[in-house]
Amino acid sequence: SGHQTNQGGCGHSEIEDDLRIVLLGKTGVGKSATGNTILGRVAFKAETCQESVTKECRRESSDINGRHVTVIDTPGLFDTELSNEEIQREISNCISMILPGPHVFIIVLNLGQRFTQEEATTVKIIQETFGEHSLVFTIVLFTRGDYLKDKTLDQCLGKPGSSLMNFIEACGNRCHVFNNNNQTGDRTQVSDLLEKIDNMMEREKQ
Repeated sequence: SGHQTNQGGCGHSEIEDDLRIVLLGKTGVGKSATGNTILGRVAFKAETCQESVTKECRRESSDINGRHVTVIDTPGLFDTELSNEEIQREISNCISMILPGPHVFIIVLNLGQRFTQEEATTVKIIQETFGEHSLVFTIVLFTRGDYLKDKTLDQCLGKPGSSLMNFIEACGNRCHVFNNNNQTGDRTQVSDLLEKIDNMMEREKQ
């Protein structure tokens, strides 16, 4: 183990061939739409209302830029009356679908919505389920990129020290924005996300 399959110095390693992404977040934040944007097709049924469409984990894959990407859409865990233990069990069930790791956790938040206490506990739940180290594989992704208009993400996130900013900091200050209205057209936002994920994983291997 520990070997790398570097071909002719083009920088490709084994982690780049197969990527497993777990989407976490409340119903209604655009989690399923985010999965569809990443995969470039309508793989997951969109959540149009607070009634959670995703009752159990769904797994879909696509080949993106020559690599195999699997996306797991988890149930709307944070909008139910589930205890943390039940949420952990549900996430563990999801993960068993895509062993072995590493897995990238994408916490989906809606740029226009208030950040809630339930969402704030996501970090703790990920750590308790997968260990302290798991947060190094976590990215916060904001949907509703159209909401930014001509502002930057930083201008929209509010003041340092707020619960949202503390949350982002706990996730290594890794953020990304999607506009899910453009799921199949412009693929730059997806390429940028995959590049962020690769950089994150490369750093961890060093």
